[in-house]
Amino acid sequence: MAKIDPRRVAAFLKEPGASRAVLLHGEDAGLVRERAEALQHGVLGGDDPFRLAELTREAAARPGALAGEMAALSMTGGRRVVRVRDASDALAGAVKEALAGPGEALLILEAGELPARSKLRSLLEPAASAAVIPCYRERGAELAATIGRLLQEQSVKAEPAALEWLASRLGEDRMLLRREVEKLALYARPGGRLTEEDVVACAGEGATLDLDEALVAATAGEVPLADRALDAAFAGGASPIAVLRAALRHVQRLHLASLDVAQGQPPGAALDALRPPVFFRAKPGFERALRLWPPDALAAAGSALLEAEKQGKSGSAARPIPDAVVARAAILQLARQALSLKRRG
Repeated sequence: MAKIDPRRVAAFLKEPGASRAVLLHGEDAGLVRERAEALQHGVLGGDDPFRLAELTREAAARPGALAGEMAALSMTGGRRVVRVRDASDALAGAVKEALAGPGEALLILEAGELPARSKLRSLLEPAASAAVIPCYRERGAELAATIGRLLQEQSVKAEPAALEWLASRLGEDRMLLRREVEKLALYARPGGRLTEEDVVACAGEGATLDLDEALVAATAGEVPLADRALDAAFAGGASPIAVLRAALRHVQRLHLASLDVAQGQPPGAALDALRPPVFFRAKPGFERALRLWPPDALAAAGSALLEAEKQGKSGSAARPIPDAVVARAAILQLARQALSLKRRG
């Protein structure tokens, strides 16, 4: 069966059919966990401890342990689920042995990011009795649609602008996203409808708004304000890599608008054309930045942020640099460059 088409994932999770093993892997641990729970529910239909076996990676790697669980019969009847968290390539031999043996149980393997040549992927992607589902973080319209669906599951609707605002600020981790959605659902109550102002009041607190303020201030050349807001964002729990990714998205949006300005469109109109819309509190600073930066400078700034993210993830083998230091340096470099453009203008 190999990889599942993204459009078929939801249906497959409800009904995995004759698949004997499903590998869930990717950078979003929350999404991996959520999809594993959905698969388990699709097979068991509820909580049934007699039909569920949960093994640690170490236990599953013991000779014969995984094959034995896969071959075991349920005391109460029905198909069993064998679930292994933190799966890695060290389990490839045990998984191969289990699939070669008897049994109708469904094996669910939860893993982190796996390269294309990983042993588990190489084993399961060609296998007719297995399925492989990548779990990567959703963004943009895809994430907005997911947030809308999660809210609808709790009988709450949201205006498109509210979903766009949430999609531009959430989604770094599926578990955190679900917590925010649950908070919004409690705020709106069943049958409620959320506006942009509602979601800002409920979800737009702490590190998120501090980070927005830091990025807008940086690209507008307001160095001290950017530094203070960045301090507040880190204190509120913003991760350095998330800061760099948010900065890149902010610069990319500025670049799109700057291309329109370069073709003669007024800055305000170019700003209003952006989708998702610029948050109303950020519009003044966003427009000040738009009047400062030419398109080529923004393109170069975006490239520099990509390099900063790579450095923040890996550092240097000879002299590793903490990712927080890399993120702060990148944002303050943006602010100093904007200040230089302001002085020249």
